[in-house]
Amino acid sequence: MDKIEITGGIRLKGEVTISGAKNAVLPLMTAAILSSGDSNIHNVPHLRDVMTMGKLLAHLGFGFHLENSKILLRTKKVTSIDAPYDFVKTMRASVLVLGPLLARTGRAKVSLPGGCAIGARPINLHIMGLEKMGAKINLAEGYIEAKAKRLRGATIYFDMPTVTGTENLMMAASIADGTTILENAACEPEVVDLANALISMGADIEGAGTSVIRIKGVSRLRPLDYTAIADRIETATFIAAAAITGGDIRINGGRPEHIEAIISKMKEAGVKITLKNNKLTVKGPDRLSSVDIKTMPFPGFPTDMQAQFMTMMAIAEGTSLITESIFENRFMHVAELRRMGADIRIEGSTATVKGIDTLKGAPVMATDLRASASLVVAGLAAEGTTVIDRVYHLDRGYERIEEKLKMLGAEIRRIK
Repeated sequence: MDKIEITGGIRLKGEVTISGAKNAVLPLMTAAILSSGDSNIHNVPHLRDVMTMGKLLAHLGFGFHLENSKILLRTKKVTSIDAPYDFVKTMRASVLVLGPLLARTGRAKVSLPGGCAIGARPINLHIMGLEKMGAKINLAEGYIEAKAKRLRGATIYFDMPTVTGTENLMMAASIADGTTILENAACEPEVVDLANALISMGADIEGAGTSVIRIKGVSRLRPLDYTAIADRIETATFIAAAAITGGDIRINGGRPEHIEAIISKMKEAGVKITLKNNKLTVKGPDRLSSVDIKTMPFPGFPTDMQAQFMTMMAIAEGTSLITESIFENRFMHVAELRRMGADIRIEGSTATVKGIDTLKGAPVMATDLRASASLVVAGLAAEGTTVIDRVYHLDRGYERIEEKLKMLGAEIRRIK
């Protein structure tokens, strides 16, 4: 099992290019199921989750090839409607095959999803929506079995915004009979990117990026040829890395309009961020200032940046309150930060973070994808050496992160 070793205390300097967004690419890959032919997806990061999704699609009978940040998917024939537990257990996004597979073939059998252990992420909203569209759903032995001769349009209200639920039903509705209206839909940029990709395939979709999305079903979609957006969480993670080290870096390919809430809080903490010539310039202060945050659905502060921002606050001047309103079990990184000297107290869904002068290097263990990123950020700023175990979590969402950080001057290496 790989580890990452970091010797901290080095100010990051230089230029970094952001990869395509994993959370945009994965639904794009499943959208290709809706058509018969050769689909191409560009700006694809080489990540474990992308390969897992590729293997799942290959299991369904599709050709999958990833080379030079481009995926070729051959979706002419479906040979299986079964998404087994072995594929789905490591990646929650695997459930995104449910909607398009059911819409195209009339049947789907998908294992209940796994992924990071950051709290309950029920898929009851996916099931509710498909049932309203006429599907018959049976839950048995850990699998979702769905049948529908032809899905039909419906008005579906989400009790809470759900990104994968919105994406799953939007894909299913694209080739259903009639019009589907999704109310209280997720507004994340990845949802908008998927809608734009579906529209490029011939779908009739309005309202993506708002809380109400209207999809008028069409008889068929053409193959996909689309470039995924840049990863907003990778962009923000590099901002955090520069901020906590007092660094001075330039970021290529980032989309500042996708991280406005993060940029606002970063500036409040004393980080200087400017946009010039399509590049973000980030300059960290001599010492960060404490800032309170509360995670919210987009366009609020994203839960996927909570751990990295908490790490910054661990050495900021003053006391900050970090409130997690999305997932109930997303403070697992706190125990590891405490091993590095952080003064953090948890009460319910709020962490009180008292800034200290410096973190100390220590052996730590990653518990999920974003927790692993927060430990990398911590290691960059800590005195001494930090060794991070279980970095396979990191490999699920960050492409060559140690190589990119090394180009910025970090003393970091992967231990095989």
